[in-house]
Amino acid sequence: MIDNGRYMTLATADQAGRPWASPVWYADAGSREFFWVSAPETRHSRNLSGRPQTGIVIFDSRAPIGTGQAVYLEAVAGEVTGDDAVRGIEVFSARSQAQGGHAWSLADIQSPARLRLYRAIASEVFVLNGRDQRIAVAMTE
Repeated sequence: MIDNGRYMTLATADQAGRPWASPVWYADAGSREFFWVSAPETRHSRNLSGRPQTGIVIFDSRAPIGTGQAVYLEAVAGEVTGDDAVRGIEVFSARSQAQGGHAWSLADIQSPARLRLYRAIASEVFVLNGRDQRIAVAMTE
């Protein structure tokens, strides 16, 4: 599901605990590391700067009623800077191009550009069985 997905729902909360959910296009580096680009002033980016804990759901919204499945993640997320940004934008750019998008470079995510690169690192990845019980997913690098 992670490999075939294009968007993940990113659940964040502000300092007061007010929740916010945002769909973001993502690139993954295995089942525990996810990259996306966003403007720092968006609500989810502001939320992550003050509270990096996040929940993520990846699912196929086109699945027929009663057949939907999802991957759930508990993660810590934030803006990627320094040497990590080099690797992160390479991962992001490769998936973008593989899905028909354009190439990305550091210039696209550093000042004065409008967007920044973000990353979530999952501490837990799971699916739910028919009784809403968690089934851990093997984590890969």
